[in-house]
Amino acid sequence: MTIREAADDLRARKVSAGELTAAALHRIERDTHNTFITVTAEHALRRAREADAELAAGRDRGPLHGIPIAVKDLFAMRGVRTTGGSRIHGDQAAGYDSTVVARLEAAGAVILGKLNMHELAYGITSANPYFGAVRNPWNAKHSPGGSSGGSGAAVAAGILYAAMGSDTGGSIRIPAAFCGTVGLKPTYGRVSRYGVLPLSYSLDHMGPLARTVRDAATVLNAIAGHDRRDDTSSRRAVPDFVPRDGCSIRGLSIGFPLNFYFDRMDADVESAVRGAIARAESLGAEVKPVAVPDIAALNAVARVILLAEASAVMEPYLGDRTKFGPDVLALLDQGRLIPATDYVNAQRLRRKMQREFSALWTEIDCLITPTTPSPAPQIGQTTVRLGGRDEDARLSATRLVRGINLLGLPALSIPCGLSPAGLPIGMQIAGPAFEEALILRIGAALEDSGVGIPPCPPNS
Repeated sequence: MTIREAADDLRARKVSAGELTAAALHRIERDTHNTFITVTAEHALRRAREADAELAAGRDRGPLHGIPIAVKDLFAMRGVRTTGGSRIHGDQAAGYDSTVVARLEAAGAVILGKLNMHELAYGITSANPYFGAVRNPWNAKHSPGGSSGGSGAAVAAGILYAAMGSDTGGSIRIPAAFCGTVGLKPTYGRVSRYGVLPLSYSLDHMGPLARTVRDAATVLNAIAGHDRRDDTSSRRAVPDFVPRDGCSIRGLSIGFPLNFYFDRMDADVESAVRGAIARAESLGAEVKPVAVPDIAALNAVARVILLAEASAVMEPYLGDRTKFGPDVLALLDQGRLIPATDYVNAQRLRRKMQREFSALWTEIDCLITPTTPSPAPQIGQTTVRLGGRDEDARLSATRLVRGINLLGLPALSIPCGLSPAGLPIGMQIAGPAFEEALILRIGAALEDSGVGIPPCPPNS
């Protein structure tokens, strides 16, 4: 069931928010994918009762009113611990709500708790050393991706209607691709970062994972907009992001990248994404081959900035190295070795690359690529074989998504098929800054035309 369908049932009195919430809490109790760190059952049931009372009294907060969702365990929630998937924060509870949580609750959403994740959001496996590995609902032996692995897995398993994630180098889009959900990374500044544990001040983005494109857009409607408490928050006007029924992409120019994005690619992923692009063409879009700027260089610059900024963020905690898992600690140590000159030059190159990419949008309306070059690897798998050679699984998974964070552009991952092994395949739709409505419309039109995957088997 989608958010729209559940919202319609609530208003038709076919179901109550209390019943939706109780059913979701029951699914959490039976969850075998280890998606939650903290469940806020009492809070959720109270909020559901309030939602039912408000709806009965004619106070309708919108389509999220009474809908059970959850947030990645980076988002502050009053009275609830925020661990960041780490030992460094202990069990200390926040005395305030993050802006995202406050806006979700203002929209009437029922927050069920905090979702499992990769430690400190610094990785793509969600094999958390303290809270246990999150498992992919399509195959429990496989990774859900990260760092928002609990968010992707909980939505894919049908536990939740939507979940919040964060994306610094692909951490929303990778779990979306691996778990077969929709994942949206908005433009940098579109969604407030206030009250969210940071990893990289200039690369962190907040966004939703959901079952459908329109569900993701519905969540974005609730959380987008200026926040004076976040000095990177944009003052751009916030449109209605939800694509209308029967939306068309006829006449739009879709860029097909001639370089980089289809290099060293799993054959099944390439076939599925090319098929989705052909479907867009059949819907009246013009598919235009384009040469993209140097994405390998873009990724290299993004890695320098992330390594340096993450180490700066975590510097106050590095006095006790026993509180970090080995993979995260290794990355933090690497970041401490980066000279200030390299960081400054990386930021200069970033501005140059942003200008180069801006020129691309004079030729096309959006760019469609694979989200990841392969389906989800197995839990614990450190390499993947692509193009006849072994690649580091982490660098491979982020290769097609990391650069979009550096550019600060919006990008949407939607499912576009299953591998022969029954694992989801994702495609990425990237567009100009603050054009979330455009890429959501393209995603919805493709979804409406049949691009996607079946619902995840409930007993997977």
